[in-house]
Amino acid sequence: MDSLQNHLLIAMPSLQDTFFERSVIYLCEHNEKGAMGIMINKPIGIDVNEILKQMELNEEPHLVTSLGSTVLIGGPVNPERGFVLHTPQANFNNSQTLTDDIMLTTSRDVLTALGSHVAPKHFIVALGYAGWTRGQLEQELGNNTWLSIPATKELLFDTHFAHRWQQATESLGFDIWQLSHQSGHA
Repeated sequence: MDSLQNHLLIAMPSLQDTFFERSVIYLCEHNEKGAMGIMINKPIGIDVNEILKQMELNEEPHLVTSLGSTVLIGGPVNPERGFVLHTPQANFNNSQTLTDDIMLTTSRDVLTALGSHVAPKHFIVALGYAGWTRGQLEQELGNNTWLSIPATKELLFDTHFAHRWQQATESLGFDIWQLSHQSGHA
């Protein structure tokens, strides 16, 4: 099995009227045990600054004004748990290096740094995650539920979340609306 870690899953147009309609998911982990990813293009309707204020993390709060200031729905699993995908930054507890360009942090200390001079340059704050059991993602890929492309910093951090699905589909080099959701068998 080839790992799709550090790839983006792009929801096929056939996933209409579902939780994952037009979603883009960054795969943080994909191995023989299953897969875990963070949806990167669906807002919850809460600003990062609101969460920081509610959590009372900073005595002197810093205003977050970057592209990452909107909290996103990371997925349906553990929606109360926060995840921060970000560019490399040392000294955060529980940070996991995913690539040379991307880290995943679940600790509160990264939130206290947002908006300050020690904040990661780019970040995405999400609540919850998407998860697949052993072989489940491979089955969904075989059923033409998802397309995958290698993740890029541009799609993750430089593209507004409202445009990520469209930009990801355009990067495939063909019109996704022309694809059939039926899989072919010879």
